[in-house]
Amino acid sequence: MSVESFIPTPLVFTQGAASKVKNLVDEEGNPRLKLRVFVTGGGCSGFQYGFTFDEDVADDDTIVECGGASLVVDPMSFQYLAGSEVDYQEGLEGSRFVIKNPNAATTCGCGQSFSI
Repeated sequence: MSVESFIPTPLVFTQGAASKVKNLVDEEGNPRLKLRVFVTGGGCSGFQYGFTFDEDVADDDTIVECGGASLVVDPMSFQYLAGSEVDYQEGLEGSRFVIKNPNAATTCGCGQSFSI
């Protein structure tokens, strides 16, 4: 009999998102900057996604690296984002970072808020 241990599903940081982050960090001239993704209460569906650039990384943050760029997520947010994909899209609605979250039961029309 095998015993399976729980390993959280990783967060996917796409090459497109990583490339955009790297370009923005290079423009700022601060290689310590990382894209921080977080979840807060609110929005039209209960929770909403947030993005910011941050130099600081806490000991319990999750860091995902791709293409020379880093994505950082705090533990509270990670529980809602595990298995998600962080991408960058350019389209008619403009250019933005987007999250494809398999944990979301519903999302709003703008894609920036969700419920579990």
